[in-house]
Amino acid sequence: MNMKKLIAAGLFLACTLTTIQAQTKDGYVFTTIKETKITPVKNQNRTGTCWSFSGMGMLEAEILRMGKGEHDLSEMFIVNHSYKDKAEKFVRLKGYLNFAQGGSFEDVLYATKHYGAVPESVMPGLEYGEDMHVHNELESVASGYLNAVIKNPNGKLSTAWKKGFDGIIDSYLGAIPEKFTYNGKEYTPQSFVKELGLNIDDYVSLSSFTHHPFYTKFVIEVEDNWRWGEAYNLPLAEFMDVVRNAVNTGYTIAWASDVSEIGYTRDGIAVVPDVEAIETSGSDQDRWIGLSKREKDDEICKIIQRPCQELTITQEMRQIGFDNFQTTDDHGMLIYGLAQDQTGKNFFKVKNSWGTQTKYDGIWYVSEAFVAYKTTNIVVHKDAIPKAIRTKLGI
Repeated sequence: MNMKKLIAAGLFLACTLTTIQAQTKDGYVFTTIKETKITPVKNQNRTGTCWSFSGMGMLEAEILRMGKGEHDLSEMFIVNHSYKDKAEKFVRLKGYLNFAQGGSFEDVLYATKHYGAVPESVMPGLEYGEDMHVHNELESVASGYLNAVIKNPNGKLSTAWKKGFDGIIDSYLGAIPEKFTYNGKEYTPQSFVKELGLNIDDYVSLSSFTHHPFYTKFVIEVEDNWRWGEAYNLPLAEFMDVVRNAVNTGYTIAWASDVSEIGYTRDGIAVVPDVEAIETSGSDQDRWIGLSKREKDDEICKIIQRPCQELTITQEMRQIGFDNFQTTDDHGMLIYGLAQDQTGKNFFKVKNSWGTQTKYDGIWYVSEAFVAYKTTNIVVHKDAIPKAIRTKLGI
């Protein structure tokens, strides 16, 4: 999951600028209905590591749910291991694998299960002269190194390439500690996970697409799923039942979604506006005549800053969006609560990783329609899945 598509940046900026001009009285008023305790909002800054921030945010919330206290886990511990694992597969496949900053929730689950975890204080991952995460140089240097390796100038791979690559990653993100002391006690990364009570086998990935059979597992075909992690496939209605049940029973949800839509704003709102209905509604119709695409987008940006009519999402719409590349795997976040706007419409409360300098201090309000339409997959504790659905999946 990459943080953003460049094509979406203009839409976000346009929506932000038009919001400044909008009247406050026309905006949303939210009332929280249900929320699970979470750890504070963080900032991934200029990196494509949303998958680690949101995945670790879910595990931090799970530790809270289990009564183990609040812990700030290191995202860069997971990123470090994932870069190294990805490099091995990249070389093995002779470069025919996406090597970039993006990743998936599978990276968080795999790395935590096989390598463990460490506190943020032990491995902040800022070994390169920056106060906040910036990975453009790291990605460029690492990918350049790997591309040189797979050119294979010696006729066979040396025994040194992996050690050299690991040195690059460690130079930027810090070396993986074998042991560390935390709150007066010594741990290894694996013993720390055990102390926190996390059983990674309890967490499952779910999705909803028709190009694979329902109630089976399939590999989600997105570039950043380089580990080829599998997800259980559910019909859309049951998929949404899982999301609602998880929130209502006190679980958080690692949520992967497409945020390059005009309905996903920088101001903390995500909706699926029914543009056709808006353009043809009563006396409003005349004002759309003759407008350019950019001018229409600006008008829509204004409209979605207050309650508006949304599309009714179907299974077919989801599939078409995924098949024609309109729904892409852009960003990972954490669903942790439920709210209603002033019209009584439900919105999920979502923790983002873009810092707190936003309208709702780093929190987004995402409509049920948006989640139904633009989710690529979720990860949730198996106990958050309704029993009847778990039986169908054989969990």
